Amino acid sequence: MNLRNDIRNVAIIAHVDHGKTTLVDQLLRQSGTFRDNETVAERAMDNNDLERERGITILAKNTAIKYEDTRVNIMDTPGHADFGGEVERIMKMVDGVLLVVDAYEGTMPQTRFVLKKALEQNLTPIVVVNKIDRDFARPEEVVDEVLELFIELGANDDQLEFPVVYASAINGTSSYDSDPAEQKETMKPLLDTIINHIPAPVDNSDEPLQFQVSLLDYNDYVGRIGIGRIFRGTMHVGQTVALIKLDGTVKQFRVTKMFGFFGLKRDEIKEAKAGDLVALAGMEDIFVGETVTPFDHQEALPLLRIDEPTLQMTFVTNNSPFAGREGKHVTSRKIEERLLAELQTDVSLRVDPTASPDAWVVSGRGELHLSILIETMRREGYELQVSKPEVIIREIDGVKCEPVEDVQIDTPEEFMGSVIESISQRKGEMKNMINDGNGQVRLQFIVPARGLIGYTTDFLSMTRGYGIINHTFDSYQPIQKGRVGGRSRGVLVSMETGKSTTYGTMQVEDRGTIFIEPGTDIYEGMIVGENNREGDIAVNIVKAKQMTNIRSANKDQTNVIKKPRHLSLEESLEFLNEDEYCEVTPQSIRLRKKILNKNEREKAAKRSKTAE
Repeated sequence: MNLRNDIRNVAIIAHVDHGKTTLVDQLLRQSGTFRDNETVAERAMDNNDLERERGITILAKNTAIKYEDTRVNIMDTPGHADFGGEVERIMKMVDGVLLVVDAYEGTMPQTRFVLKKALEQNLTPIVVVNKIDRDFARPEEVVDEVLELFIELGANDDQLEFPVVYASAINGTSSYDSDPAEQKETMKPLLDTIINHIPAPVDNSDEPLQFQVSLLDYNDYVGRIGIGRIFRGTMHVGQTVALIKLDGTVKQFRVTKMFGFFGLKRDEIKEAKAGDLVALAGMEDIFVGETVTPFDHQEALPLLRIDEPTLQMTFVTNNSPFAGREGKHVTSRKIEERLLAELQTDVSLRVDPTASPDAWVVSGRGELHLSILIETMRREGYELQVSKPEVIIREIDGVKCEPVEDVQIDTPEEFMGSVIESISQRKGEMKNMINDGNGQVRLQFIVPARGLIGYTTDFLSMTRGYGIINHTFDSYQPIQKGRVGGRSRGVLVSMETGKSTTYGTMQVEDRGTIFIEPGTDIYEGMIVGENNREGDIAVNIVKAKQMTNIRSANKDQTNVIKKPRHLSLEESLEFLNEDEYCEVTPQSIRLRKKILNKNEREKAAKRSKTAE
């Protein structure tokens, strides 16, 4: 069996913030992939503004480095479970994985999720213990934890014999020794380990072609681009090939453009063969999981599984009194075009029309998946309104089932009681509890997904920001009866339109928490704060103080208003109730009632009670 020793295909996996993107930066720099005078941004792989701001990888990306005589293709995988579908497909493209683990935090749930997929594909692992220079780093214990995790996930004997490299990606140092003092300013130990341990792809380039699309990209010049691996044979520009669709039908097309990856760039190439990762243009409706073969030898590869959406929201054109003030794209046509364009590259997203031409049901993998789409649209100049996120109910064997999540919580011991109580109120069930003896507790629960909507904000305030929560999709289970989660308090709703005043704000401050600054434009039906109790209160926050010529007894006392609580987009989406919208524009995020007029709202509430 011939091997292509000039190439290695490897995926890099890690929990959010364990340093994989920084590690890739160092490999790119130290392998000589960049010219000496080339300026490279920090976290070069996270090239999307949102990824940089949040410090997470959203889109799977590939890069390639040249080390000695070998080309190493590196696939960067998302660490968040909302993007799990991409992870599984990437694992099909590579022969080995680099598992990056923080020397202090150890293994985390999302690492586990991705690693399970890698081990199932029989990939060869290398473990990189990163941040070895951290205070309280415990490299040996972390390696033991990784070994335990491998055993638990059913790794085979070869996979259990994984090599370990200790590194500090931020300093560009690594070594084979767990002692931080042994770190050398080089990534050579890691690069050598990749070459020596990751299997080279089989060279069967003289056999009939097989290429499978694992990821999609889109560009205005060449249209849809299918990214994948050539599993067999050779492909060249100008070749006429067969595309075997998901439903088994076959389409003929010509390879018009082919790109290879080098550094952070895509270079046009004329030919590629078995083992190469390439991007293919020239086919408008190419889709993930489809196979490209010669016309006279049609043999499809097994289909790739695509994660089903578990959460949906209604996107509506902005019809608030302030519609069209701040955005460039406000019409239903523009919003629909943008949502359909997103479907070109995001295979886990669904967009369904509704009875209204101004509303669409958008389904995704989770709150993060959908909120990133909303935030991206907002930055592109779109105005829209979105409803409360709801879980997607499925019927399995005649039983209505809802998605259930596996939740792992790390929290200081003192907050353990309130965390357990809050999760049980959301119909959560505890599976495991580990106390590490240093005042930290790790709790594991199974919780209905709808119980987690809006939980993160409560959780962070409950643990004073010290708690860490991670969750991954577990399964669909029969629906639990009764209300799960949701907001327990009402809201303060403006009954007037105008500018909020300091005087008006002070009049309603003691009723709850205010969300807006004085001087903000307000319309009737807009939510200006959260009530301290259940039920909504209509308030007049635009009220101005009556001017009189009588001097007040406390005139010289300066009145100070409390600082308002500003909600981020995620917090706003979590805060919503069924009868509310979140209005999103390039400059503002506003919460409002679906029915703006107070009397009409009350009539509608009475009607729905009567209907019940």
